[in-house]
Amino acid sequence: MGKLVSTVFVSLDGVYQAPGGPEEDTSGGFGQGGWTFPYADDDFGGFVGESFGRAGVFLLGRHTYDIFAGYWPKVTDPGNPVAAKLNALPKYVVSATVANPGWAGTTVLSGDLAKEVRTLKERTEGEVQIHGSGALVRSLVNLGLIDTLHLLTFPVVLGEGRRLFVEGAVPTRFRHAGGTVTGKGVSIQSYDLDGRPEYGSF
Repeated sequence: MGKLVSTVFVSLDGVYQAPGGPEEDTSGGFGQGGWTFPYADDDFGGFVGESFGRAGVFLLGRHTYDIFAGYWPKVTDPGNPVAAKLNALPKYVVSATVANPGWAGTTVLSGDLAKEVRTLKERTEGEVQIHGSGALVRSLVNLGLIDTLHLLTFPVVLGEGRRLFVEGAVPTRFRHAGGTVTGKGVSIQSYDLDGRPEYGSF
């Protein structure tokens, strides 16, 4: 049975929108796309390469799927660890509106999210990986279905944009499972889902 593993890039104020480039996602008038670019280095690249190496299938939200499908099929360098995996492995997109996805190897999930994701985990060897897809990650955390969250926090405050955890999120506890900080100051921390929070008093 596969683990459901999510990797999300966030700013210090929790924004995950358009980390990779100015044109990636301008919804809501967001004009700061590409904010992760200055922090790329060998440490960051090493983490990304290792992560994609463990993938069995990819599970993506509609928005991230559209961004990825517009870019990665054009990257045909077999030495690119991200493109090689994304183009070759099965992809599942959660959407009620996508009918005929153009990216080879894509299946649309439009039914009961919890049921379909459990089935996907049961029949996958390796990791079921979610990249970006903040709204989908939120839903799966709320359902208690994420096993591990790799949260990459970049040393920048954006002050606008879509945030990963918002008002109304289901209270959830995580257990720290390891981490590092890159040479350019990106904090890469891994958390395993660990039930509900506990409370006390000092």
